[in-house]
Amino acid sequence: MINKEELLEKAKKPGQDALRLHPFYRGKVEVDLKASVRDYNDFSIWYSPGVAAPCKDIAENPDKVFEHTNKGNFVAVVSDGTRVLGLGDIGPEAALPVMEGKALLFKYLGGVDAFPICVDTKDPEKLIEFVKLLQPSFGGINLEDIAQPKCFEVLDRLRKECRIPVWHDDQQGTATVTLAGLINALRCVKKELKDVKIAFIGAGAANVCISNLIFFAGADPAKCFVVDSKGILHKDRIDELKDKYPQKADLATRTNAEGRTGGIAEAMKGCDVVISLAQSGPDVIKTEWIKTMAKDPIVFACANPIPEIWPWEAKEAGAYIVATGRSDFPNQVNNSICFPGIFRGVLDVQAETITDEMCVTAAYTIADLGVEIGMGPDNLLPTMDNVEVFIRQAVNVGMKAIELGIAKKKMTKEELRAKAEAAIYRARNVTQMLMDNNFIPAPPEE
Repeated sequence: MINKEELLEKAKKPGQDALRLHPFYRGKVEVDLKASVRDYNDFSIWYSPGVAAPCKDIAENPDKVFEHTNKGNFVAVVSDGTRVLGLGDIGPEAALPVMEGKALLFKYLGGVDAFPICVDTKDPEKLIEFVKLLQPSFGGINLEDIAQPKCFEVLDRLRKECRIPVWHDDQQGTATVTLAGLINALRCVKKELKDVKIAFIGAGAANVCISNLIFFAGADPAKCFVVDSKGILHKDRIDELKDKYPQKADLATRTNAEGRTGGIAEAMKGCDVVISLAQSGPDVIKTEWIKTMAKDPIVFACANPIPEIWPWEAKEAGAYIVATGRSDFPNQVNNSICFPGIFRGVLDVQAETITDEMCVTAAYTIADLGVEIGMGPDNLLPTMDNVEVFIRQAVNVGMKAIELGIAKKKMTKEELRAKAEAAIYRARNVTQMLMDNNFIPAPPEE
């Protein structure tokens, strides 16, 4: 028997702990040294006058910046605070805890040095220009929590105009891990991606990118349905969408060959899969709608902080597999198992960009490891405590970049694995050492 009150209390616990522990640590990241300071004479090496020598070397050969500095392991986590989690436009200061959390995950899971940068502008042109001005100092850019529709333009422009890889985790990261979860969910129910009908609930940045990546990976868009706040996308809505929401207009053109109209209920009818990134729930998706789906329905209810339907309610309604974005429920579909490993590989080979092919490679890497360790209906994917998921993504994504001809550094699989292992284990071991010696104090008891 499901104890719903107990589950609801469990769902509240992470937020309660966060309010208690964020003030205790006053942030989650800081800057530490990686060069030795044997005595004060070392300052003449790391700073003036010695530092002039590597400066001149870089001036003569700009690529030497990757040898003399940490640029190749620096990522800027950039947000304007206009769409933070499920909280909306709460501003750049209120977005900072999320960006710090992202930096923590980058470091601990991928060995990547990431800096939270919250920008005080809502103007997409200013944001684009700001990111472009950061390029000399960073090896990559992670865009985060930027409202649509400008998030599409910002990402597209920066990918074209920057000389370092730019990634929007709410689009590409969410799409990659959702595809990974879908691959294994379909393996569980013995269905093929090309054959299934999918209802995409929500047409924001995440689900637009998710649907496009799933189509790129082999799903048939004609068999799929996308629902925004006004209902199912269809060809008669193209004119209303094409100017302000061209991405949705494109989906209206490619999907829904049946010409369905209506809302979520109509979209879900007869579908094999629901992938929902809509408004925070519960009760956005009704139990009676799940009962109208095809045999062995798959429900991804991934709104934050509350899924569109509670997992136990979806199961009671007949869902064979239920996934959410939360770590306190089974089957978490969360970007955190992909972006640290992807960036590790991208940085190690100095890739120019992050392509859809690289995202699909990462998704299959995650899914295949899930099978290897014992995937099932309630544990589709590896969890964040599996270090191998990040190492393998780094290797496979790096090799895919080399294969595509967009990597500046050519490395073997063995070299990539050794490099990824060294960076990731160093980050974890340093953190453990600081905790063991109380430089990072244990959190206080409740």
